[in-house]
Amino acid sequence: MASLFNCVVPVLVLTACLQETSRALPMESNKRQAEAVPPFVLTFAPKIWLQSEDPYFPSDIGAQVVHTQPEVNYNVVDGAPNPLTLDNLASLNDLGGSNVYLTSVDDITKNPSWLEGVKPDGNGKQNGATTSAVIVNDHGSGNVDAFYMYFYAYNRGNTVLGQEIGDHVGDWEHNMIRFKDGVPQAIWYSQHSYGQAFTYATVEKQGERPVGYSAKGTHAIFATTGTHDHTIPGLNLPAGPIQDYCDQGTLWDPIASAYFYKYDAASNTFTAYDGASPTNWLQYLGKWGDQQYPDSDPRQKKIFGISATAKYSSGPSGPQDKSLNRPDVCLPKDDMECFVSPFLRP
Repeated sequence: MASLFNCVVPVLVLTACLQETSRALPMESNKRQAEAVPPFVLTFAPKIWLQSEDPYFPSDIGAQVVHTQPEVNYNVVDGAPNPLTLDNLASLNDLGGSNVYLTSVDDITKNPSWLEGVKPDGNGKQNGATTSAVIVNDHGSGNVDAFYMYFYAYNRGNTVLGQEIGDHVGDWEHNMIRFKDGVPQAIWYSQHSYGQAFTYATVEKQGERPVGYSAKGTHAIFATTGTHDHTIPGLNLPAGPIQDYCDQGTLWDPIASAYFYKYDAASNTFTAYDGASPTNWLQYLGKWGDQQYPDSDPRQKKIFGISATAKYSSGPSGPQDKSLNRPDVCLPKDDMECFVSPFLRP
């Protein structure tokens, strides 16, 4: 009898331990986790000066979905998920693809408060909002591109002949830093339809972190403060007919309020480094704001009827459309050669 007791008791104890252990372990998540964010991606992450008179701060990415509805040709999309979230946004790809516009449910001429975003605190962090996405593309052989994506709920365009042109709901801007063996080589600053590239050694820094300047209203990112004319894409002059204005207003630290992802170019997939951040929204192919209002809309205005001078233009595409596997540090553009400047210029 003692022999039987000695055999049974250990089995019961082991079974109880296994049951307790299984309760202590979390259930397997359906979200994958990447390895840790490469330390150099954080060490050399840009800091951004927001312009002192800009009323539109970086905005929570998820809040944009809450305050908009998907439309195609100004009609609400049938069959869209309700509620729409960052975890199901890409389902709209089957309901209109790139023709889908996340359209404000509010009249934007009334300037609803959600368009204003969230002002960073004294440490550059935006409390209660995730306003950036850092996307890392490891090409192998020590070559890594880190994209720092910045989101704003609203873009206020430049003023030409007394009229604002190019206002739109939703605004994505970005820096991209190209690394070799963990050492930053060059940095891209997105500006309207193109941008500028500089060697890392050239640009202004706070410690080791490069500095960018977000233009008033348009949020184009420049390497220097002051006035920038961008009438000609890729060519910035200190004065001209279409000007952006930058200064040292509020200092923003984008990585303090960010999602972090690893991007696999071969499969065009994103993996959250923390295993929990939403990834579905990164596959969304549509626009992040209203479609350009037609001439019949009383809110729309044009200078001499010229389409390029429309007060309200269409919202932008998202990170998926920013050439995340580009050959050069510059955004690829057919008529533009990538020039990485070894000196600072407007």
